Amino acid sequence: MALPEPVAARRRLHTRRIVAEGFLREDGLFDLDATLTDLKDADYEILSGVRPAGTPVHEMRVRLTIDRHFNITDAVADTTWAPYTGYCEVIAPAYRQLVGLNLFQGFRKAMQERFAEVKGCTHLTELLLTLPTVALQTFATLIREDDSGDRKPYQLDRCHALDSSGAAAQRYYPRWHRPRSFEDSGNT
Repeated sequence: MALPEPVAARRRLHTRRIVAEGFLREDGLFDLDATLTDLKDADYEILSGVRPAGTPVHEMRVRLTIDRHFNITDAVADTTWAPYTGYCEVIAPAYRQLVGLNLFQGFRKAMQERFAEVKGCTHLTELLLTLPTVALQTFATLIREDDSGDRKPYQLDRCHALDSSGAAAQRYYPRWHRPRSFEDSGNT
């Protein structure tokens, strides 16, 4: 289902694009590249000068290199466009602190500890928070989805559609389907 048509005429003011890609490297590691771009549809006056319409206000990139266990082996950040040239981009090297972290074991908490408020760039940190699910989707490309393994498929119980007591699990993962107990239904 698409979004409903707007109920009033409107004019777009801002576009944020986030592009994230996952790559398998020839050395067996994986690169996760992500870019965040903010654009204005009209000339945009900021204290550091005017950004003509269509010129990025922000354009930031990150690359995490990870192994098959989601451990970060390398991290690089770059700021091409920012409102305060000469100031914003100097924080990029701090993101090397990500090396050694795991995308699924305390990653969000570690990001908060290392890069909250003035210890990082809001936009780079936000961009990095998208990468755990990008990693999953990258790995999913290489793994056949089936219900035959000895371990519960990773995606079960990670979102409402794949609740192991729900209809989708019953249909696509019948071996792992668990009927909802009376207590789980809220009828106690």
